[in-house]
Amino acid sequence: MAQCIVIADDLTGANATGVLLTKMNYQAYTVMNPAAVSPETIEGSDCVLYPTDSRGISPEEAYQRTYDAVKLLASPEVVVYGKRIDSTLRGNLGRETDAMLDFLGEEYIALAAPCFPTSGRIVSGGYLLVDGIPLHKTNIAIDPKTPVHTSDVAEVFRQQSRYPVASLKLGDMMDGKHALADKINALAAEGARIITFDCVTQEDLDLIADAAITSKQKFFCVDPGVFTASCARKIIKPKEKKEKHRILAVVGSVNPNTTAQMEELWLNQHPIYNVFVETKKLLESEEEREAEISRVTAAILEKALLNTVLTVTGDGIYPKNRIDFGPYMERDHCSMDEVTERINRSLAEIAWRILHAEPSIQGLYSSGGDVTQSIFQRFSAAGLMLRDEVLPLAAYGQFFGGDFDGLSIVTKGGSQGGPNAINVCVNYLKEKLYI
Repeated sequence: MAQCIVIADDLTGANATGVLLTKMNYQAYTVMNPAAVSPETIEGSDCVLYPTDSRGISPEEAYQRTYDAVKLLASPEVVVYGKRIDSTLRGNLGRETDAMLDFLGEEYIALAAPCFPTSGRIVSGGYLLVDGIPLHKTNIAIDPKTPVHTSDVAEVFRQQSRYPVASLKLGDMMDGKHALADKINALAAEGARIITFDCVTQEDLDLIADAAITSKQKFFCVDPGVFTASCARKIIKPKEKKEKHRILAVVGSVNPNTTAQMEELWLNQHPIYNVFVETKKLLESEEEREAEISRVTAAILEKALLNTVLTVTGDGIYPKNRIDFGPYMERDHCSMDEVTERINRSLAEIAWRILHAEPSIQGLYSSGGDVTQSIFQRFSAAGLMLRDEVLPLAAYGQFFGGDFDGLSIVTKGGSQGGPNAINVCVNYLKEKLYI
C-alpha cells in the first residue's frame, strides 16, 4: 500500500502534486475511477492522489467527498497525509481540512503552508501574495465561481473551519527547527487544530517540515503540493529507486555574461560539483594537454555519483586566467582560430570521456557555438534533432547518430541571456529528464 495519500480538490492539482512526487523518484498514482480502486491496484505506488472535484460545490458536499476519499485510502502504512488546496485559497479548504481532522482523529493537527515559491505564491506576515500582490487585490479575488475576499490565510480557515486556528510567522521561524517545533507543540497544547505558516522560499518549507517531524505531533499537510512533497521526501523512502540521471555542463566561453551565469548556477543548483580547466595547460604541449584532460575527467568522475549537476568550466571566465594567444600563434605558426580550436577540442574530449565512463549522465549543457561544434564532432554525431526553444538563442534537442545517440542537450550562445539563463537551461533539462 501507498505510504503517502493526497486528497486534492481538483484533478489538475492532484496531477501537479503527483508530478512533484514523481520527480523525487516516487511512484505516484492518480485515482480516476474510485470504484476500481483496491489494495491490489495501488500496491506498487508510493503515493496515491485522489481528486474530489470539490472546489466549486457546497461546503458540506465538499466535506463529505473529502471524508469518503480519505476513508477509502487510509491504512496503517500511510505515514504522510496531504490535503491539496488551491494555491490561491479558492474553494472549500476549511471544511475539507475539517473532514481530514474528523476522520484521522483528535491526535492529528493540520499544518497549512499554502505557498508555491516557484509559481510566485508566498505567505508573509500571514498574507498570501501572488507575484508580490496581496491575493485580495488580484483578479482571483473576483473569480465568479470561487471568489476570495481576504489575503489573510488564517482568516480564510477561520471563516470555513469549526476548529481553532493559529498561525506562525517568519519571526517565529528564525531560531531553527527545534524552536519552531516547540512552538508547534505549544499551540497544539493550547487546542489549535489548524496551524498556518509563513513561507517565502523552499528553505522555509524544508524548515517547517523538519520542525513538524521534530515535534513528534501527528500531522497532515495542507498546501498546494510543495509542502507535502517536502515532507514526503524527508519521511518516505521510495519503494523502487529509479535510475538517477545527471547533467554535465561544459562551458568554454570567456564572455563576462557567462561568468555571472555560471556563478548563478553554482549558487542555485544543489548538489553541484565544478572543476575548472586550466586552459593554458591545453596549449603548452601535448603531454600537458593530455594530463589536464585526464585530471579534469578523473575529478568529475570521482564526484559524479554524489551530485546531480556536474560542470566543467574553462578558467578563462575570470580575467586573471585569460591567455595571450600571440606566443602560441607565433610558436606554432598558426592562426588564433587554430589555437582556440585546440581548447574547444580538449573540452569536447573531456565531455566524451566523462559520458563514456558515467552512463547516468543523460543531459548535456554546452555554452558557446565553437565548443558545441567540437562536441558534436568528437561524439561523431550526425546532428541535433531540435525539440524546443528554452530561451532566445538557447535550443533543446537530442543528438542523432554517433556515440551518444538520443542524448539530450541544451546549447546556448555564451553571451546570450540574463544572469539566470544557464540556471534556466539546466532546470529545463531536469524537467525533461525528471530529475
